[in-house]
Amino acid sequence: MKIGVDVGGTFTDLILVDPQGGKSIVHKVPSTPKDPSEAVIQGVFEICEMANIHPGQIEQFFHGTTVATNIVLEHNGASVGMVTTEGFRDVLHIARHKRPYNFSLYQDLPWQKYPLVKRRNRLVVSERITADGDVLIPLDEEKTREHIRKLKEAKVDAIAVCFLFSFKNPQHENRVKEIILEEYPDVFLSISNEVLPQYREYERFSTVALNAFIGPKTSKYIKKLKKNLEDMGVKSELHLMQSNGGIATSEMAAEKPINLLLSGPVAGLIGGIKAAQNAGFKNVITLDIGGTSADIGVAPGGEMRMRHLLDTRIGQYNAMIPMVDIDTIGAGGGSIAYVDEGGIFRVGPQSAGADPGPACYNRGGILPTSTDANVLLGRIQGENRLAGSMQLKPELSEKAYQEHIAEKLNMDVREAAAGALKIMTHNMVNAIEMNSVRKGYDPREFTLVAAGGAGPLFACDIAEELNIPYVVVPPFPGITAAIGLLGTDITYESVSTVWSSLKTGSIQKLRHEFARLEEQAIASLKADGMSNDKIILKRVCDCRYEGQGYELRVDAPAGEINEAWAEEVKNAFHAVHEREYASKFEDQEVIAINIRLIGVGVVTDESGLAPQPEALKFNPANGKKGFVYFWVNDRLEEVETSFYHRSDIPYGTQLIGPAIIQQKDSTTVIPPLCKAIFDEYGNIVIDMKEKNASKNQKLVAMVSK
Repeated sequence: MKIGVDVGGTFTDLILVDPQGGKSIVHKVPSTPKDPSEAVIQGVFEICEMANIHPGQIEQFFHGTTVATNIVLEHNGASVGMVTTEGFRDVLHIARHKRPYNFSLYQDLPWQKYPLVKRRNRLVVSERITADGDVLIPLDEEKTREHIRKLKEAKVDAIAVCFLFSFKNPQHENRVKEIILEEYPDVFLSISNEVLPQYREYERFSTVALNAFIGPKTSKYIKKLKKNLEDMGVKSELHLMQSNGGIATSEMAAEKPINLLLSGPVAGLIGGIKAAQNAGFKNVITLDIGGTSADIGVAPGGEMRMRHLLDTRIGQYNAMIPMVDIDTIGAGGGSIAYVDEGGIFRVGPQSAGADPGPACYNRGGILPTSTDANVLLGRIQGENRLAGSMQLKPELSEKAYQEHIAEKLNMDVREAAAGALKIMTHNMVNAIEMNSVRKGYDPREFTLVAAGGAGPLFACDIAEELNIPYVVVPPFPGITAAIGLLGTDITYESVSTVWSSLKTGSIQKLRHEFARLEEQAIASLKADGMSNDKIILKRVCDCRYEGQGYELRVDAPAGEINEAWAEEVKNAFHAVHEREYASKFEDQEVIAINIRLIGVGVVTDESGLAPQPEALKFNPANGKKGFVYFWVNDRLEEVETSFYHRSDIPYGTQLIGPAIIQQKDSTTVIPPLCKAIFDEYGNIVIDMKEKNASKNQKLVAMVSK
């Protein structure tokens, strides 16, 4: 029996799956921002009651969390000390000088305004390892011990240790770690050769400092949650989603919390890819809209793309860790609509969140939000209970839009609500184009997967703007990230800087380093209980042409590492380079800067989304009738619309829009001219081609005039 729990800014989503019984139960509870573990424990307790089981029957527990990310964005991490090589105290301050405003001499640089380590806590010691890994200057142990005592007196919560070229020889860093454990055993440790044994001076310093900055609070959260689950009777290991698309045990996550920075959004992308594959689509764009933000992922061929390691920022800080390419914007169900000082109508990125939430929640919120707009336009019905328990108040939505938007702009209150949704749609269309069109992918060749509580409300409008032919709404769109957790493998990625040509003379060095990394990965996975038949090892090389300043990630083949293997890697790099830069230089020497070993422990995917039995008879005419506002010929009109509960619709059913599909975790809008098919996996597949063709004809007519 498995459970997946994803903590969002507004709701905490849960799915409980009993593979033997062939059933799954979904549940949502309001998030508790002050202590996210409270909502997790409450949700687990309630879903176990719903399933009539004891928490001790849960055999696997998967968790996605935004705790680490929020610490960075809110600048409320630990007090950090750093011990580094003499002469390199200000690496974090100098950074790369990628300024927000290129030509301004007077600006607060974010990493200087909110430093990860204050200068008074950055202490230096005499030591030096050469670029070849030789000891040039021995470690001054007496000075090191003196500095650790000074940091202890300053009561820092964490200490980062980052020496020059320690990725070549960790001898000095390991000795400093021993001294810290003697002098200050309770402090959180972030040692660079353990966190990121890789070249690039500033990025390594920043990553190790960031790991220390988020470490104490994140590890405390993980340990507290695990303890509370144990007190409930849950005996299974707690697994957490990582930024690279794999999961890790709680012990590994607590030691290296830096790997949790995209925990929640990655799970949503995995769940969206799975839903699209079940519906028969390969090229996928996922749109996961929660209460606070929208996460957008592009997966050509159903494969997650990895960000370039020099583009893996969280907020304004570099975190050079393996990270799935996902874009997050401030557009969610709680996004606040407002008129700015210049009289411009805007929506977000500010959010009402879970507390107080949108005005219609009747929890003290008075500002108009995206959810209030959907309530005003009839897309979310007032008599519905959001997340199964929250009674909505439509009159509060109307009051909020009337006072804060309609009166200020001298417009009808429902036009104000429709305008807010138009603005949100435009923002999300721009974000999708940034991640697809501007990276060489045509959205017309992709399928849009609508996830999150608010994704299916916007999906068809967004697909129309981008001429996307199909929209897929998963069976439980509001908990897609939680479902994605259940089908995720345990994954560890380790790296070694080799800086070796792919010529014959370097083959032995590459063979030796890969063997060392493979041994580490197998040991870690076996410590997690993985047997040999469940372990898969994947090789990756970060390559560049000789003389280039940046490298590209290339999948390397399995098998014996020899000349033929090196030739395959070179050919793969040429292809990747051509895909990225529209050119390749086959006569140039190829250099492997870093090699990576990805150890995967395969977890059986039992998300409960098996094909459904034979369809029952269903009459679409039996849907409840109501009125919803849609744009018809560029005018906002009230259109008679059919309302259905999703649980009442069997597979094989076809519906012609307009229609609203209601369910506990989300609401799906099927506009006029759209046709929806309910497939055997419980997905709603919405055919957008007729609606897109109608829009294109109008555009052609306008241009011809």
